[in-house]
Amino acid sequence: AHTLRKTHPLLKIINNSFIDLPAPSNLSYLWNFGSLLGICLISQIITGLFLAMHYTADTISAFSSVAHICRDVDYGWMMRNIHANGASFFFICIYMHIGRGMYHGSYMYKETWNIGVILLFLVMATAFVGYVLPWGQMSFWGATVITNLLSAIPYLGDTMVQWIWGGFSVDKA
Repeated sequence: AHTLRKTHPLLKIINNSFIDLPAPSNLSYLWNFGSLLGICLISQIITGLFLAMHYTADTISAFSSVAHICRDVDYGWMMRNIHANGASFFFICIYMHIGRGMYHGSYMYKETWNIGVILLFLVMATAFVGYVLPWGQMSFWGATVITNLLSAIPYLGDTMVQWIWGGFSVDKA
């Protein structure tokens, strides 16, 4: 007796993903971090979109627009705090997810592990850009220090840093 949830194409996907999903016998709370990462990511995207509606992407007025969001926009201060603390919670979940993967030997599946490492670097790059966006003193010096790390690469490092900066220092470029 096949039910609609097992025959309808869309309902079948939902059924196989949530209802009839095979689960290992060693299932514990440690397996929740992937789902928590998904919830955090959705939260970051939603709050980021709301913040972007009032943000000005210009080095002269970026800091003022962040202050405007916190002071003048209804619940803007709360949206910014949810976004900032959500980023921290996202990284806590990532590190717990990696720790669980290392504990259970997930690194044995090389392709999956390598994709996870690539995703980690992409998330770190995104977090760096988010850290620089308010363009305060911490943002400026964070951008200066992190981009200067490339100067440690032999022969090409200094040229790469100047190319990223668009000149000889972090500026409006």
